[in-house]
Amino acid sequence: MRPGVVSPQSDVRHTPGDAPPPHSTFGSLRIRNYRLFFTGQVISNIGTWMQRIAQDWLVLTLTGSAAAVGITTALQFLPMLVFGLYGGVLVDRLPKRPLLVFTQSAMGATGLALGVLTLTGEVQVWHVYATAFVLGLVTVVDNPARQTFVSEMVGPDQLSNAVSLNSANFQSARLVGPAVAGVLIGAVGSGYAFVFNGLSFVAPIAALLLMRTSELRQVERTPRGRGQLREGLRYVAGRPELLWPIVLVGFIGTFGFNFAIWLTAFTHTVFHSGAQTYGLLNALLAAGSLAGALLAARRGTSRLRMLVAAALVFGLLEIVAALTPSFWLFALVLIPIGMFGLTVNVTANSSIQMATDPAMRGRVMALFMMVFTGGTPIGAPLVGWITDTYGPRVGFAAGGAVSALAAVVIGLILTRIAGLRLRELRASAIWREVVNPEPAHHDSVPSNVAAAATERARSRTPVAA
Repeated sequence: MRPGVVSPQSDVRHTPGDAPPPHSTFGSLRIRNYRLFFTGQVISNIGTWMQRIAQDWLVLTLTGSAAAVGITTALQFLPMLVFGLYGGVLVDRLPKRPLLVFTQSAMGATGLALGVLTLTGEVQVWHVYATAFVLGLVTVVDNPARQTFVSEMVGPDQLSNAVSLNSANFQSARLVGPAVAGVLIGAVGSGYAFVFNGLSFVAPIAALLLMRTSELRQVERTPRGRGQLREGLRYVAGRPELLWPIVLVGFIGTFGFNFAIWLTAFTHTVFHSGAQTYGLLNALLAAGSLAGALLAARRGTSRLRMLVAAALVFGLLEIVAALTPSFWLFALVLIPIGMFGLTVNVTANSSIQMATDPAMRGRVMALFMMVFTGGTPIGAPLVGWITDTYGPRVGFAAGGAVSALAAVVIGLILTRIAGLRLRELRASAIWREVVNPEPAHHDSVPSNVAAAATERARSRTPVAA
């Protein structure tokens, strides 16, 4: 058995009564450990969204600059860009549950620190910058750990469902958090939103401590050794069904997901409104994202053609939103933008996880998160500068144009250059072959869909000199 591959014995941890229906929208919630995890994350995610709204609005209040909001966002995601792959190596080596207890505690502490500074009237913009950077450092480990821990709570048949429900969880909190934050900021200021976020991390920490470790699927941890980071990069580079989706979400994450910049700028500059309007726009974006997450949870598979199509529509809708003349039309277009943006995220996330060997999953998901969120330090200041210089409409349209163009180009690469047939490349089939490879053929011929696709790509694509 390969290191890190879940054995058939360890993969059967639940009684028949615990096994969820394969296509139930909320099937993963029948598993006790995942239900605890999900509940804790609901509370924590509400606090996280409250802090995001309060942080952006505080920076805009202190500086009056959309570029400063972009710098704050960039600092929060810069550690992921620089150290993201090292975080994945650590996640593959360390037990994930105690690791998450540590990271969630540290994230709660950053919220409380910023809350105290704000409530005492001592906060300055560099405090927000510093807090954002520290939070980013913790996220380097926390993000891939949370992403990959899901597979230890649920089985392969429920992984796609659980990933989608995690996104639905996050987007549900996005409906509540901005609305509460908008009211709270208008009534008593940003400080209490930061304090609530810090205290909200008590819920996921308690959930992690209450889990039954005997019901977690056992995945062999990768032993310490040299060259593990390069090994992860080579692993992705040799698999087009992993490489090109990661490249696509990198472009979209860098240029298409700068909503903190665009929505603050539209609220402040175009619509001449306040924090309540900003919270409303975020809530509408979240409503669309929630719908996209629930639709993804209902689907049993994650297909690359869905990823490419959703990315194209997402970019085109951003261009449409940038050109809308009225507030309410702009607000309504945010709903489908949220839906297709979330579809891109969930489809890429679940298809990549299911196509990856468990021993490599931490490093692969760290790379996925690194390019998806780590590109923000590059994109956010650039988009912020374009928004400040040429106006919010031009900034929003530029982000949408880059996203749409990336979808077209990578869609052509997947279908013509890499030789992948999008109708055949179903992530659930790839997962089954990775977890249970046929021993008679494993070492002799590529038996899974991913390997077959790679072989087709190599045979059809000339090797560059």
